[in-house]
Amino acid sequence: MSNTVKVQPDLKFVKELQAVGGDSLKKCYQCATCSVVCPLSPADGPYPRKEMVWAQWGLKDRLVNDIDIWLCHNCGTCSDLCPRGAKPGDLLSALRNMAYRNLAPLPIIGKLMSSSAGLLPLAAIPAIIYGIIWVIMAGKVGSFLPTFEWNALDHSWVPVADGDIIFGGLFPGDYTIDPIFMVVFAFMIWGFYAGVRNMVKAFDAQPKTFIVGRKEEPCFCSCLIDTFKHEILNHSQFNDCNDDHSDELDQKRAGGHRMLMFGFVALMIVTGVVATGHWGGWLLRTLGITGLGDIVSAIGHTPMPLYHPIKLLAFVGAGLGIYGLVALTKRRVNLDQAKQSSSWYDWYLIVLIWTIFLTGVGAFLFRVMGVALLAYPVYYVHLITVFMMLAYLPWSKLGHLVYRTVALSYAKKIGRIPMGDDK
Repeated sequence: MSNTVKVQPDLKFVKELQAVGGDSLKKCYQCATCSVVCPLSPADGPYPRKEMVWAQWGLKDRLVNDIDIWLCHNCGTCSDLCPRGAKPGDLLSALRNMAYRNLAPLPIIGKLMSSSAGLLPLAAIPAIIYGIIWVIMAGKVGSFLPTFEWNALDHSWVPVADGDIIFGGLFPGDYTIDPIFMVVFAFMIWGFYAGVRNMVKAFDAQPKTFIVGRKEEPCFCSCLIDTFKHEILNHSQFNDCNDDHSDELDQKRAGGHRMLMFGFVALMIVTGVVATGHWGGWLLRTLGITGLGDIVSAIGHTPMPLYHPIKLLAFVGAGLGIYGLVALTKRRVNLDQAKQSSSWYDWYLIVLIWTIFLTGVGAFLFRVMGVALLAYPVYYVHLITVFMMLAYLPWSKLGHLVYRTVALSYAKKIGRIPMGDDK
């Protein structure tokens, strides 16, 4: 006698799923073309056909615990070849969008991140914080658009009439920029910690796969290293998504993601050197090692001359980032909306990163040209957008940097997908 399985559809879940990008899932009539053509889908329990079934039936519990939604790299092949225009690729994107909303704590942030209506209150938080700092510092230095000169004795910027535009003079790093971003960074880490914990706990219900010839289950750490080596540094799965029928924009997609990633890495190194030089020099001077402290401070002292190696690295990072953004934006703009759609999450992320890079470059150019009327407001917007990117990262599409990395590593650990070296 067969066992009876009780199906409890969640119609509210279906409506929410349609609202975040899965609006065409009802068109699916289960031909399985999507699973057949997917270059990444495993032969055992392939996706996205089963996800289409579960979504149509409103099986929320199965979908929210499904590791396969993170294995898809959204190349769009399944949606391009779907004979009914059901857009299975969009469904998997929509499921990830729902995961961003609910994995991390404070679901109110996820709800605000899910539509343009929530953008204003999210942006208002850093705008108010840095607006108050601007007003207070303007009262202290005597101008909303001040210029400064460096006081080597006090290691501080002094406002003068005919000085230089110095962002650190109006927004001092010691007690405005650095403390705020340290709190933001800690908040982001907490959000990711809770989100990853919830995700791994849900994955524990995943069946393990027996792989012939596999001696023992690898540890999670080795799987994580393998994921960094292949999927992150080499973008192997992005490359695997391409085939002989991929157009030029799809073929450049992996390169665009990789250049943007390297751009961020370069800028992170620049930020790290500046912070280490500033606080390292302060610590050494506090300990009485004045000479070495001054040398360390000089390494990270800003603004740096244009020929400084760290400044040159910043230029390289900005160039790589903009190149990657151009490639990704061009592909997104040229998508055939009848086959593959772009959601609010997609455009929010692209516009936010564009704003970060353009305001960063713009603030630098206006500072060098001495246009304080533009330099300070552009830098103010830059602070707001960087704050938004970091603080809300666990609830945004960019959160896949962490969630997908963990999911890919976990999938390798349980044998759902092979290790990169075994392909």
